[in-house]
Amino acid sequence: MGDAADLHFFSVLARQSSLAAAAQELGLTPPAVSRRLAALEARLGVRLLNRTTRRMSLTAEGERYLEDGERILRDIDALERSLAASRDIPRGLLRINAGFGFGRRHLAPAISAFATRWPEVDIILHLSDRPLDLEAHGMDLGIRFGPPPDSHVHARRIAHNRRLLCAAPAYANVHGLPDTPADLRHHRCIVIRENTDAFNTWGLSDGARDVRVKVRGPLAVNHGEIAVDWALAGHGILLRSEWDIAPLLRDGRLLHVLPGWSGTAADIHAVWPPHHRLSARVRAFVDFLAGRFADFPPVPSS
Repeated sequence: MGDAADLHFFSVLARQSSLAAAAQELGLTPPAVSRRLAALEARLGVRLLNRTTRRMSLTAEGERYLEDGERILRDIDALERSLAASRDIPRGLLRINAGFGFGRRHLAPAISAFATRWPEVDIILHLSDRPLDLEAHGMDLGIRFGPPPDSHVHARRIAHNRRLLCAAPAYANVHGLPDTPADLRHHRCIVIRENTDAFNTWGLSDGARDVRVKVRGPLAVNHGEIAVDWALAGHGILLRSEWDIAPLLRDGRLLHVLPGWSGTAADIHAVWPPHHRLSARVRAFVDFLAGRFADFPPVPSS
């Protein structure tokens, strides 16, 4: 297979009056130019130049190689200029993966606002109940909850987040509320089956102590929004992302249970594959999310 270097070499050579002139233009010796031309002709299996000691002329094959080769070089140059511009101006297709709850409630409105600001970016949002392998599914960006991902992806935190315990006033009126994490063992808890975590074991921390509590309850689901609906209906205590329940805590439809305690790390990160260059569209979208989510008001801890 040839490459652009061969096309460029022949383009310079063909537009000189002699091998000596071509050698001077290319910064090579005349014998080196002659050897490279011979190797190119041998690889192609055709003669490209008729040459004597005084002059050179293109063969029919040489004229075709020159004309089509220079067209290819122009296309390559245009492609590289376009790619370089894409590093500065957000444009092109952006594929994003996120979970259903956060994706529908928070990410979709953010994408709507971003699309208005950057109309040259086309966005595909793929929501899933479990995080997708970004490379295997051709995704440019993923939105993930929890500790910073490992070295297999690049990550940027776009929002602080906690997992909080909550319950409806109706539940509290009938069953009371726990005073310590250990008391959760004696309460009806709504559990969410997510990823491969032990769904009925809750990790909690007060900043100084970490505990794990095995909980139980009559209702379990793999969809966070359904779990919130069940909590609102008074079916039990729920451990859920602050981003999902903060409005419900503020208006009193849910009560903050054990306010000094929160679940395991749940910060929100934008992640992308390590070998992907951070294109202008990805960089602009991540910056946009970080700015949009920066003012999310946290729920008081006590």
